Amino acid sequence: MLAAAPGARVNVADEPRLWNTSSIGFPGLEAEALLLLLSERGVYCSAGAACSSGSLEASPVLQAMKIPNEYAHGTLRFSISRETTAAEVDGAAEIVGACVGRLRQSWK
Repeated sequence: MLAAAPGARVNVADEPRLWNTSSIGFPGLEAEALLLLLSERGVYCSAGAACSSGSLEASPVLQAMKIPNEYAHGTLRFSISRETTAAEVDGAAEIVGACVGRLRQSWK
């Protein structure tokens, strides 16, 4: 997923975290716009942190984690289950990369 979206990063990748959840920041993008494109293509995720869903402000949790605003505003939270297949993850990663590319092109 990160290879398909240059500049993206896993937030606090070097810290302990849940095995099934990744918080990924896409700099310069708005999470809500990316969420819309992804949901139209069958990829469902959330913006920011769980306790700030629905807010337009950067998540207080992401701020406390010292995530820079350029990443915090474009952060999505992805979760998988034990039943999620590698093919589903690969397909979602491809869709995320395409959606990130589309948004970046439209904002130039």
